[in-house]
Amino acid sequence: MGIEAKFSRGMHKILRITAWAFAFMVPTITIAHAAAAAQPAVVRIATVAYQTSGKNTSIGAAAVIAKQGWLEKDLEKIGVRLEWVPVSPQAVAATINEAFANKSIDFAGYGDLPSVILNAGGVDTRLIVPGGNGNNVYLVVSPNSPAQSIRDLVGKRIALHRGRPWELAFARALAANGLKLSDFKISNLNPSAGSAALAAGNVDALVTLSDAYQLVDRNLGRIIWSTKKPGENWTMRAELWGARDFVAQYPEVTQIVANAYVRAAYWITRPENQAEFFAISAASGQPENVLRREYEGNPESWRMQWSPLFTPALADHYRYAATYSRESNLIRSELDTSRLLDPRFVAAAIKSLDLQGYWNPATASSQH
Repeated sequence: MGIEAKFSRGMHKILRITAWAFAFMVPTITIAHAAAAAQPAVVRIATVAYQTSGKNTSIGAAAVIAKQGWLEKDLEKIGVRLEWVPVSPQAVAATINEAFANKSIDFAGYGDLPSVILNAGGVDTRLIVPGGNGNNVYLVVSPNSPAQSIRDLVGKRIALHRGRPWELAFARALAANGLKLSDFKISNLNPSAGSAALAAGNVDALVTLSDAYQLVDRNLGRIIWSTKKPGENWTMRAELWGARDFVAQYPEVTQIVANAYVRAAYWITRPENQAEFFAISAASGQPENVLRREYEGNPESWRMQWSPLFTPALADHYRYAATYSRESNLIRSELDTSRLLDPRFVAAAIKSLDLQGYWNPATASSQH
């Protein structure tokens, strides 16, 4: 047999072997490609951030997660990158709602009322991890004001940023006193502008968050009501929300994110971590003594203030939020808020982190 014939027969044999091997490789390659495609390239989480020394820093659970690096490392293990999306505290609601609408974020830690408004407008999100007991809301008047209660301000000028979560808490306080927003002259101002208006005497009172203590410290304000008042614990809730489509498409990634937030809540409540927690949060520029006063005097224990549990009280809160939004014309149609709550990820996180029974509402007053 000539050299050309032998070469031809050899090539045919090689091609048959190659074809046979490739036939077995194709499924493997396809499976590997499908697995890679099953995960997003990046997870984008919007969080309230403060500009400090040219850097964006946050507070609360997001600050702890970013500092400890748990989430970034866990996502790296499956080839997914973590991206924090900083949002100015002056424009949280509008910025995050727009970002969810244009699909430029996957998760966000922000408030209850904007979330209700977003979902009523047709952009679907899901509550993945409750944000504990929430943030307190304060009613501040000038130091020389004769007002001692909400009732004393009827007919007066109040600075209130409409559509923001603290509106809901203030509205509940008004309802408890037989009042409504129309009983006052409401100036739609964000907390920063509202503080300036109060200092200048352009409004008689301001509804705001923990920055109320800074007004007190500067002798520019006096707190006459807050959600710390016994029986009126209607705090402003801020939770971890996820885009519905992302949660449905990537449940495993969503679980990793939920695990990090539940782990952060646990870490914060450990007595040995409390000082570090306040130091981390104070890096945002908010004075540590203000942060500490925000959490002092609450009816809930320190542990329960950070509980990620889905409770009947949480469900009631969002039902009220939807009802109030509809009655106040913040939304145009009824909203079934029960479909917004997705407790499966917290349940799985608590189990995987071995935290069953750690947060128990029945024993909230005795936990520390």
